[in-house]
Amino acid sequence: QVQLVESGGGSVQAGGSLRLSCVASGYTYKRYCMGWFRQPPGKEREGVAVIDSTGFTSYTDFVKGRFTISKDNAKNTLYLQMASLKPEDTAMYYCAAASGDLCWRVGWSKQQYAYWGQGTQVIVSS
Repeated sequence: QVQLVESGGGSVQAGGSLRLSCVASGYTYKRYCMGWFRQPPGKEREGVAVIDSTGFTSYTDFVKGRFTISKDNAKNTLYLQMASLKPEDTAMYYCAAASGDLCWRVGWSKQQYAYWGQGTQVIVSS
C-alpha cells in the first residue's frame, strides 16, 4: 500500500523560504513520476513541479526560478524547496505519485497521479 506523508508547511512572510517534504512508503516503482500540486483557497488544484526516475524535472511558469524539486532515493523522500515566496503561493500543497511511468508520459493531469498525500498548508503574508 502506497502512503505519502507531507510535512514542512507553515506561515512565512513574503520573500521567505520553506522546504516541504514528502515521505513515500510502499512506492517501489523503478520508473516513476512524482510531483507537487497545490490548491489555493477557492481554486482548482494545480501542478507545481514534477520529477521522475531519470532525473527529469519540470516546473510551471509561476514557480520557475523560485522553487526546486528533488528526491532523496535513500530516504524515499520528495522535497520542494520554495524561495522568494509570494502571497499568491498561499495554498494547500500536495505530494502526488504516478503508477510506474515517466513524467513526459504522465504530464500534469491530476487524474494521472494515483497516489496523493493529505496536504500541508503554506501561508505567505505580505
